[in-house]
Amino acid sequence: MQDPTLRGLLESWSDAIGLDLLHLGTNADAEEIKDTANAQPLIVAASLLGAHALGIKNFAVTSGHSVGELTAAALSGAISENDALRIVRTRGIEMAKAAATSPSGMSVVLGGDRTEVLAAIAALQLVAANDNGAGQIVAAGELQALASLSENPPTGARVRSLAVAGAFHTQFMQPAVQPLRELAATITTHPVSIQVISNKDGQVVTDGAEVLNRIVNQIANPVRWDLCMETLKSLGVTGVIELPPAGTLVGLLKRAAGDIETFALKSVDELDAAREFAGRHL
Repeated sequence: MQDPTLRGLLESWSDAIGLDLLHLGTNADAEEIKDTANAQPLIVAASLLGAHALGIKNFAVTSGHSVGELTAAALSGAISENDALRIVRTRGIEMAKAAATSPSGMSVVLGGDRTEVLAAIAALQLVAANDNGAGQIVAAGELQALASLSENPPTGARVRSLAVAGAFHTQFMQPAVQPLRELAATITTHPVSIQVISNKDGQVVTDGAEVLNRIVNQIANPVRWDLCMETLKSLGVTGVIELPPAGTLVGLLKRAAGDIETFALKSVDELDAAREFAGRHL
């Protein structure tokens, strides 16, 4: 990393959580990176670094998908960046522990009738853990039930297994909630300066303590990204920048909210273009 300011930030975050984020982001192999305990802090750190590099402060609203809610919480001012990294470090460790206690996983269901897809998921005692809109719902639960869903997909739907450690955002993650709740109780929260759209129900949250409480509880509850996108539309948002690692959420927005312009910030080479994009929407 060439920018000394950003490198310093990454080093300070690494020291704060006892994890070498610079190594993970530059030299780690695939096995290290896909470890839940490493992947989650790395994702949040990458997003926060992207926000610092971009340098835009006067945006109207922020939101994140799953672990990305911690980035949103820090950007909103609800919690500090150091605390966001502390939480996500513990979150990753505890979710990895919970995942190791039973064989479970996640599969994405693409296409099909929404009502039929949800019914098929429920019939197998699975959970619609990520309702992502745009014809994409992620089912989670026991591996045998996921295999049955793949073998007999809903009409017009395709099922693809995801390379994840367990059934995130379901009851399988309940053991991770209390350790996060105890850590959250030690963290100072603040009134938000930027509105946060919550994964719980797509509602706008302005109280910092409520933002953090929702993030903790979300570990074992479904992500309603479809409702977050509906709120973006209802608020009259005209442009969205997705911070690194970017691409997935703008893809969903393009299909579910085509009137909202999107920009996926993936590299430093795109910073000027991202600032120009933001300038047209602020």
